[in-house]
Amino acid sequence: MTEPLQGDARRRMAAAAVVLALIVLAIVLDVLLREPAESPPQPAAPSTSPGASTSPGPSASGASPSTAQPSPSQPVEPSTETPEAGQDPVQPPATVPPVPVPPSAPDAGPGPAPDPGPPAAPFPSALLRQDLTAIPNAGRVVALTFDAGANAAGLPKILSTLSAKGVTGTFFLTGNWVEANPGGVGQIVSAGHRVANHSMTHPGFTGLDGTQIARQVRGAEQTILAAGGDPRPLFRFPFGERDARTIAAVNSLGYAAVRWTVDTLGWKGTSGGVTAQAVADRTLAALEPGEIVLMHIGSNPDDGSTLDADALPDIIDRISAAGYGFATLDALLAP
Repeated sequence: MTEPLQGDARRRMAAAAVVLALIVLAIVLDVLLREPAESPPQPAAPSTSPGASTSPGPSASGASPSTAQPSPSQPVEPSTETPEAGQDPVQPPATVPPVPVPPSAPDAGPGPAPDPGPPAAPFPSALLRQDLTAIPNAGRVVALTFDAGANAAGLPKILSTLSAKGVTGTFFLTGNWVEANPGGVGQIVSAGHRVANHSMTHPGFTGLDGTQIARQVRGAEQTILAAGGDPRPLFRFPFGERDARTIAAVNSLGYAAVRWTVDTLGWKGTSGGVTAQAVADRTLAALEPGEIVLMHIGSNPDDGSTLDADALPDIIDRISAAGYGFATLDALLAP
């Protein structure tokens, strides 16, 4: 009986093997017949369009972001100190107000706009393209002018002397000086004197471009106007440094450039070998009709002297004794 049983077992095992093989075959066929879209998506291949690089390297500009150089900064305007005017550096660093952009006119609606007519000339055309060294056709008068760019040490004495002598002068102010001496403009104007524009921070103008010149001139103008004076249309170049281009630029801003006939050199101070007597002598030696005298308000930074203020009484007396009177630079603006 044992042998027949063993045969049956072998047959059953063979049948099971056949069934298993069929199942495996069915699974393989099912996998092979699946749609290709069911396979996992592959990562996109790098672009090979013309001009594209498949390897890391510099950008098209020739510099990687980590090594690119910053763009150059805007030119820095020169410092405010000027030994010529006895100025000390302004602390904190001076800033120049931006040039204001006038608001656009409101829409007036349909119809032609009214003709405003030609603008009024800010100064006689004869003053264009010039840096005046004297008042033309003025007769026997002298213009006393005072530059203010450093401190106000000499201002009280100057104003006192002018008041006592009944003389008016012209004061060329920097915007920095006005900001540092907020009451100075009011004192000058209330005493009947003329104020004028001497730039915002007293840089040399030939090193400035047109935009920087406009910022210097307009910045001082705004500052002086806000303090109660009107500098227009008289301008004096810092250091007397100018050329045809800078004179034209100042003219285009509505200012006539005014230089001087004589610089008293009082700004050099006693430490520079100058005395009040020398200041007066130098002024009288250059005496002529329409003479423009350059003096300074501030003290010498080394010795603290105010030689122009000290010499002023003698200067006025000696000019008067020579038969001359006095005028402000508004005499330049007469038609």
